[in-house]
Amino acid sequence: MSLEDSTGSARSAAAREHGSLYSRYQDEDSMEPSGGFRVEVGADGGSTGVELELPDTEGEGDRITAPYDPSKIEIQTLNPTINLLMSRLSNGMIDLAPDFQRRVGIWSDEQQSRLIESLLLRIPIPSFYAAELDDSSWAQDSSWAIVDGIQRLTAIARFIAPGALAEMTGIDKGPLLLRGLEYLHQDFSGKGYQDLTGRLQIRLNETQVVVHVIRPGTPEAVKDNIFARINTGGLPLTRQEIRHALIPGPARQLLSSLADSDEFTSATGHGVSSERMADREMVLRTLAFRLSPPESFKSQDFDQFLALTMRQINRLTADERDTHTADFKAAMVAAERIFDGHAFRKLYPGQVRRSPVNKAIFETIAVNLAELTPDERNTLVASREKVVEGFQELMTEQNFERAVSVGTGDRAKVILRFGRVRDLFHSILSGTGSGTQ
Repeated sequence: MSLEDSTGSARSAAAREHGSLYSRYQDEDSMEPSGGFRVEVGADGGSTGVELELPDTEGEGDRITAPYDPSKIEIQTLNPTINLLMSRLSNGMIDLAPDFQRRVGIWSDEQQSRLIESLLLRIPIPSFYAAELDDSSWAQDSSWAIVDGIQRLTAIARFIAPGALAEMTGIDKGPLLLRGLEYLHQDFSGKGYQDLTGRLQIRLNETQVVVHVIRPGTPEAVKDNIFARINTGGLPLTRQEIRHALIPGPARQLLSSLADSDEFTSATGHGVSSERMADREMVLRTLAFRLSPPESFKSQDFDQFLALTMRQINRLTADERDTHTADFKAAMVAAERIFDGHAFRKLYPGQVRRSPVNKAIFETIAVNLAELTPDERNTLVASREKVVEGFQELMTEQNFERAVSVGTGDRAKVILRFGRVRDLFHSILSGTGSGTQ
């Protein structure tokens, strides 16, 4: 029986009754790519394939709720030369986080060339923001993780020191030859750094830039928030990109490998863009609630909760990370077999059109499936029609629907949605029905 047939005509009345719940998050201007739901957008303005989460209160996302001592925040403003930045890069003292999926290639040669043109014309460029790292297991003391200005620094390095850029970051697009210039096109089009006169090379290397460095003494709990407030030049970083930049280590590789896995991409219908790390955040949220059970969730700052999880992942043994990897992939396979093309998406009675992937539903389904045994997951797959029907009924409950739509980091909503899905699964495993009453 198909998913659509399993709903039956008896569901049509329920669909009409709860139509307001389904339509509340619809956006008529984006019906085709998103199935009618508001979605997050990427650098190019296109859909990431992930449903946009709405805050309970406008602007709540920038509110710091965890206590900290403002006097401990230490931000140092430096004025290094371009030559010093290139020296730091060549010696592994700058981390450009090259596995930022959206970084490589987002700036065209013309955009990079115009930045170099600005430097040649002595036009000031925007400030850089960095976090000073002191983790000797990852890099040398006083290394910097660039959080805002990655594209600018990459463009400069590609023009002046393409070899160092390729060696230290893996970004190897060849030396930048200037093109698309606005003022200097007659004399400099097609030229590289080696084609400049010695005077102009010196001008570039001695140009001073502004770098705001957050020192290690700054509380970890507020670093993410600081960068969320100050990285406003160009395309602001997402919260996951900020976490990625500030927390190097094995967590980066684990999130990347799981987000790139065939199991994840297949279960999500290849519908989640990696451009703004939406996929890695979804993986991280799942691991967060595997390492910290939902019923014990107490954090009032969801971003801080996820940042702490990345550090916790860094402390896991290789065997522990392998175990989480296997559980995650098994959950992806089971979810796809149960929900087919609607896995991790809102699904109401009578609904046919596919919704975008929903982060809260993703973590809730994934964690509950990962905690089951292989035999239990197989039982749910065999009873997929009951699971789908039960989940559709859950979506008609206003409290559950809001728990996966609005202010999803609220403790009460976390506990509610995980508990309701867990009850659904176990009711079917025990043979008592959907368990949604």
